[in-house]
Amino acid sequence: MTISELLSVILLGIVEGITEFLPISSTGHLIVASALLNFQTNLGETFEIFIQLGAIMAVIAFYRQDLATQVRTVTRDRAVQRLWLMIVIAGLPAAVIGLLLHDWITDTLFNPTVVAISFIVGGIVFLLIERRLPNPIDEPDEPQQEIRQITLRQAVLIGLAQTVALIPGVSRSGASIIGGLLGGLTRSGATAFSFYLAIPVLGGATILDLLTNLDNVQPIDLVYLAIGTVVSGIVAWFAIGWLLRFVATNSFVLFGYYRIALGVLILGLVAGGVIQ
Repeated sequence: MTISELLSVILLGIVEGITEFLPISSTGHLIVASALLNFQTNLGETFEIFIQLGAIMAVIAFYRQDLATQVRTVTRDRAVQRLWLMIVIAGLPAAVIGLLLHDWITDTLFNPTVVAISFIVGGIVFLLIERRLPNPIDEPDEPQQEIRQITLRQAVLIGLAQTVALIPGVSRSGASIIGGLLGGLTRSGATAFSFYLAIPVLGGATILDLLTNLDNVQPIDLVYLAIGTVVSGIVAWFAIGWLLRFVATNSFVLFGYYRIALGVLILGLVAGGVIQ
């Protein structure tokens, strides 16, 4: 491994950690960053997908006390049982469609142009939704209690919204947050639910993609995956805390404008031949 390759892996791990839980698409950022860095491995898109494992571990570490309590009480606490039933329901649509269309998605949609268009469309959607939401300071700040009361309708809406996130650049967290907001959850509640939903969704996607590409794994790739995963996990832990504090008193308008601006910039870079 050269110094240049090591720096590329670390930078991509940082990008993954920052963007995984923000509604701005980690996959989209990684595709563009990999193109700019001209970083390639034998694993192809599996590298970008696998280092999401670090983000999953960050969620587990961040909510370790709450998750430990849930494990101890799940057999007798109906609220905990309901929460994880809703998580399963919300995760199923994307899991089924992703399994059926996995190869087509990675072969056809993993490119900067698709990412740029997804950024722009997603940004516009956030701006439109924010126009109908209350001021953030007027929302109750009890996300943990709120997500334990999530309804079947809300879980289904989030699940359907997440299927759109199979398109690179849409953002898994952004889609699930939008589904939650449309279902009546507060910003904090929709964000917290997207964190919990990431555990089975990202975990399943990571395992599936690695198993389907196991034959292509070389010893050096294992080093890439390990470093990228560790870096993304550390950075993601800080990103989770920041986002929860941010949405407690702010709207998603900033992310909407960011997505639109970045999408336009990427289209310009593609048109100028800077990235392919």
